[in-house]
Amino acid sequence: MAHGPSRSAACGILPDRGTNPCPLHRCGGTVGAILTCPLEVVKTRLQSSSVTLYISEVQLNTMAGASVNRVVSPGPLHCLKVILEKEGPRSLFRGLGPNLVGVAPSRAIYFAAYSNCKEKLNGLFDPDSTQVHMISAAVAGFTAITATNPIWLIKTRLQLDARNRGEKRMGAFECVRKVYQTDGLRGFYRGMSASYAGISETVIHFVIYESIKQKLLEYKIASTMENEEESVKEASDFVGMMLAAATSKTCATTIAYPHEVVRTRLREEGTKYRSFFQTLSLLVQEEGYGSLYRGLTTHLVRQIPNTAIMMATYELVVYLLNG
Repeated sequence: MAHGPSRSAACGILPDRGTNPCPLHRCGGTVGAILTCPLEVVKTRLQSSSVTLYISEVQLNTMAGASVNRVVSPGPLHCLKVILEKEGPRSLFRGLGPNLVGVAPSRAIYFAAYSNCKEKLNGLFDPDSTQVHMISAAVAGFTAITATNPIWLIKTRLQLDARNRGEKRMGAFECVRKVYQTDGLRGFYRGMSASYAGISETVIHFVIYESIKQKLLEYKIASTMENEEESVKEASDFVGMMLAAATSKTCATTIAYPHEVVRTRLREEGTKYRSFFQTLSLLVQEEGYGSLYRGLTTHLVRQIPNTAIMMATYELVVYLLNG
């Protein structure tokens, strides 16, 4: 039996057709990386331990009789303002080089791993089933993260390199040399455990999106049966898909977001953070549970519209291809 395009693509995991992203997809990814780079820098700064640089007020609480510092997290606009005033507009594009360099190999590795894994799993489970797509996506994510972590570590280090106007900024090659001199090859794989934890976001997103999509489809069928009309795709259906995508992505990102903060802390230079759970525990102890969600608003502003548009576009393409 012939299979149409897989549902996994609709959830932002991967389209079935072909094992490599098309040139248009790569171009879109490059443009997106450039346009959203300032948001990425602000988000990373808010996640870091240097967030105190952007705070003008410190709130003191007393816990178990001891005085403990609790930093009041600044908003994205305040952080943006401080960066522009102290470092200049160019700082909002720190780490863009490694980001652009890393997008293509990361996606190529992901696509290849997904395709190969799915091919093998189709012989063990029901072909193109939800189970196959989810396992393949997890394996592909694991493979891509392991192979490209050094690139993303350099990107994060450059984004955290806060220097005042006129000061010489650290370049990517200087950063590579510094990481190697300080921590050796192991240093390039800091934060990888947190990235592995982030694979759960894709799975949660997939489950919620498919559930909402199924409910919308059932409502559409019931509505057309009542009115005795033929079911035809309308503009409102694609709006519904966009809302489903935005909702599922918001839920998945919010649930899995702490891994992003932990990853940034692990990638900091000369850090006291050593492992995923140790960092998670230390963050809660020293800065409270709110610290696990620093930069979330900026992250959502960057991701949600893109996800909603991408999924609605995919659903439209599938509809047009299927006639």
